[in-house]
Amino acid sequence: MTMNNENVIYGINGPVVTVKNARSFSMMEMVYVGNERLVGEIIGITSALTTIQVYEETTGLRPGEPVVGTGSPMNVTLGPGILDNIFDGIERPLKAIEEQSGAFISRGSAVSSLDTERLWDVIVTVKEGDLLKGGDVYAECPETPIIRHKCMVPPRLSGTVVKVAGNGKYHVEDSVVTLRDSAGHLHELSLCQKWPIRMPRPVAERLQTTVPLITGQRVIDTLFPIAKGGTAAIPGGFGTGKTMTQHQLAKWCDADIIIYVGCGERGNEMSQVLDEFSELVDPKSGRPMTDRTVLIANTSNMPVAAREASIYTGITLAEYYRDMGYHVAIMADSTSRWAEALREISGRLEEMPAEEGFPAYLPSRLSEFYERAGMVQNLNQTDGSVTIIGAVSPQGSDFSEPVTQNTKRFTRCFWALDKSLAYARHYPAINWTQSYSEYFGDLDPWYTEHVGEDFIKYRRKISNILQEENQLMEIVKLIGSDVLPDDQKLIIETARVIRVGFLQQNAFHADDTFVPLEKQKLMMKVILHLYKKAKQLVAASIPISGIMESGLFEKLIKIKYDIPNNKLELFDDYIKEIDETLSHIVNA
Repeated sequence: MTMNNENVIYGINGPVVTVKNARSFSMMEMVYVGNERLVGEIIGITSALTTIQVYEETTGLRPGEPVVGTGSPMNVTLGPGILDNIFDGIERPLKAIEEQSGAFISRGSAVSSLDTERLWDVIVTVKEGDLLKGGDVYAECPETPIIRHKCMVPPRLSGTVVKVAGNGKYHVEDSVVTLRDSAGHLHELSLCQKWPIRMPRPVAERLQTTVPLITGQRVIDTLFPIAKGGTAAIPGGFGTGKTMTQHQLAKWCDADIIIYVGCGERGNEMSQVLDEFSELVDPKSGRPMTDRTVLIANTSNMPVAAREASIYTGITLAEYYRDMGYHVAIMADSTSRWAEALREISGRLEEMPAEEGFPAYLPSRLSEFYERAGMVQNLNQTDGSVTIIGAVSPQGSDFSEPVTQNTKRFTRCFWALDKSLAYARHYPAINWTQSYSEYFGDLDPWYTEHVGEDFIKYRRKISNILQEENQLMEIVKLIGSDVLPDDQKLIIETARVIRVGFLQQNAFHADDTFVPLEKQKLMMKVILHLYKKAKQLVAASIPISGIMESGLFEKLIKIKYDIPNNKLELFDDYIKEIDETLSHIVNA
C-alpha cells in the first residue's frame, strides 16, 4: 500500500495518537504507527483529526513519523497452534517474542501469531465438486493430543470446491482447498483465517442454556450453578480469592477448552498460572492441562490500551473453538482492570466522564462482551458454547461501584466473595447470602434427570437452613445464643456443619478439590438426615446438649475427607450410625 504523505503523527498523548487532515483511514481500521510500526486502531475520525489508539508503548514516538493503514479492522489469526500457547493482548506469541528479543518485549515486534514453520498432519475432508458454505469443515488436524482442530470455511464465504490438496503435512498458510464462489472468483483456503476481534462470529441459532457447567465446587454446583453458555461475575476485594477461584474453575470445570485472560493482573499471578497449568494433569484425559488451555497475558505493567483489546481477543478465540463444536469457558481476570483502561483512554480523549470517572459507554461495552456468551447451534449444525466467568475487583469491596453494578445487569450468576470468610480461611469465600444464580429454572430438569429429584429437594432445604441461621445470628449478636430455644440452637449447629463441612472446600486435598455431583447429593442427604433425626429428639424434649455430645456433628464436618470420591457406598454406614447413636440417646 502506498503511504499518503499527509498520514504522519500530529500529536501524542500516552497511547492516544492523532493524525491531521487524513482522508485515507476508516473507522476501527488497524494501522501501523511510527517508524517502529507500532500496532494501533482508529477510534475517532473528524474532518480535521483522526484519533488512533496504540496498543504498544509510545515512549520515544515523535510528531512527523508515518502512520500506515492496513485496510482491515483489528483482527486475530485463527488456526492450529493457538492451544498450548501464551499471547499478549493483541495475539502476539510471547514465547516466540522471547526467543527473538529476550525477556523484555521490544516494540513493533513483527512475529506471526501462529508458528508458520510448523508442519501439521492434515486430513482434507472434502472433494472436488462439493458445495461448501460458511462454517463447513474442509480439513482437520490434531492440534494437541486431546483437541482436534477443524478448519472451517470463513462465515461469509460459500462456493464449489474446484481443487483439493491431498492428505499430508502442511504449514498454516499453505492452501489445501480452492473454492469458486457464485461470482466466479477463486478463494484459496489455508489452515488459518482472520477475524475482527470486535465483531461476534455468526451462528445459526442461539439455544436455551439447559446444561450446567460442572465445576466440582460444592458451593457453585449445588447452591449457585452456572449453565454452559452462561455468564457469571466473581466480585471481591483484594485478597478474597478471585484469581484462585478462577484457577480452580479453569482446572476442574467440564469445558473442553479454557481461555484464561489475565487482564491487568500482577505478573507473578500470571507466572503462577503458567507454572500450575504446566504441572497439572487434566483429570479427563490424563494429559497436561496446557493441551486444552490458551493464556492471554496482559499484565499491569503492559501498555494500557492492549488491556482493553485483550478481552476481545480472548472472546474471539473462544468463539472460534465454539464454532468447531467445543464447549469453551473464558476466565476474564479482571474486568475491573479492563474498565480502568477504558477510563484512562477516555480521559486522554477528553470525553465527558460519568460515575466515578468511568466513560458513559461502560455499560454498553460490558454488555457487548457478556452478550457474546451463549449455547448455540453453529453454522455447520454442531452445538457449542462459550461460558464467560468474569472477576470484578471493586475498590474496598464496595459492590455499589459502577463496574460491579453494571456487570450484575448483564450476568445471571453472581458469586460474591466475602473478605471476612477469606480472612477466616473459608475457601471458596463465596458469601451464600449475597450470591445468587438465575439458572435454576433452566437447569433443574437436567439435575432431575441426571442426579435425581432429591438433589433439588436437598438444595432447597440446605438454603433454607442457611437463611434461618443468618436471621438467628442477628439475635445472637444482640443477646447471645444461650437464650435461644433448642430447636433454634439445632439450626445454628446444623448450619455450622453445612458451612464448614459442605461449603468450605480444600483445593489441596485429593478427594476434596473436585467433588462429583453424586457425592455432593449424598453429603447433603447425610447432613439433612442428622438434622431431621435430631429435630425429632428436640421435639421430644431431649436437650440438644446431649445430642451434641454424641460427636455426630463433628464427624459429619470431616465426611468430605473421610469418604473417597470412588467409595460413595460408605455414606450408608453414616446414616446407619446416626440412627443407632440417636436411638441410644433416646433410650438412655
